[in-house]
Amino acid sequence: MRTLVIGDIHGGLRALHQIMERAQVTHKDKLIFLGDYVDGWSQSPQVLNYLIDLNTKNDCIFIRGNHDELLLHWLKDSTDNLLWYDHGGEATVIAYEKVSNEIKQTHIEFLQSLKDYHLDDQQRLFIHAGFTNMNGVNYEYFPRLFYWDRTLWETALALDENMSTTDLLYPRRLTLYNEIYIGHTPVSRIGKTIPINKACVWNIDTGAAFKGPLTIMDIDTKEFWQSEPLHQLYFEEKGRN
Repeated sequence: MRTLVIGDIHGGLRALHQIMERAQVTHKDKLIFLGDYVDGWSQSPQVLNYLIDLNTKNDCIFIRGNHDELLLHWLKDSTDNLLWYDHGGEATVIAYEKVSNEIKQTHIEFLQSLKDYHLDDQQRLFIHAGFTNMNGVNYEYFPRLFYWDRTLWETALALDENMSTTDLLYPRRLTLYNEIYIGHTPVSRIGKTIPINKACVWNIDTGAAFKGPLTIMDIDTKEFWQSEPLHQLYFEEKGRN
């Protein structure tokens, strides 16, 4: 059995199909999704339908992303959020014009069931964005930072690679877990399109919301598979570009 981690999908169902095929995923594989299933490309409702169905066949863990939380608020109270519209929400709102109230309710239930994080028995943490408490996720004062924080990744990026973990100046947050898997901040911001490892942090968001591919990775072997860049799969759309 493999444990596979999947980066931010952002409404790109075509890319999700591709990585599942390219990684030759079977029902024996455990799948950990890092969040941001929606917003960007035009198939956000279909992505949620796919994931809900997949959960009946595979051992799946679904982490909450900030865009998933934004969609949940909109589905529950229909409040317009102009900032959300500008960051992928508009495509999602348009897509939901054709979705029945019954399906919307199943999506609300799915979004409410998402986990803030997952910690496995090997001290590997899976979380959408990060955390800020120096003692770890169980002590976080501000749970929304689980899906909004960027300082964990920024700290890992800025860290001197030659610094020992026993150094007094070594960031305590980066010593708590053997590995931390995140999405949220696309590696395209540093000119990359593959999973990037800094300190103990693995960033699996390879920019699928923009012009990058979607990625699935085996957490034990570190082998990964990618879709085509999403702007090529949805050539008639802009995504979040």
